[in-house]
Amino acid sequence: MTTDSAADFVGGPAGERQVPFYCPYCGDEALRPAGAQEGHWDCTSCARSFQLRFAGVLS
Repeated sequence: MTTDSAADFVGGPAGERQVPFYCPYCGDEALRPAGAQEGHWDCTSCARSFQLRFAGVLS
């Protein structure tokens, strides 16, 4: 069985900013893109789903 890493799913310029390298809940790297919108991810290790989004630039 092969596992796809988050680096395999990097899209365009905006996609680079939204690629997590580990799950924020369990710390594992078994992540897969989920949903139709960019920024949605599923962790196959802990069975949690999360979303990343750009909040803004600090001044």
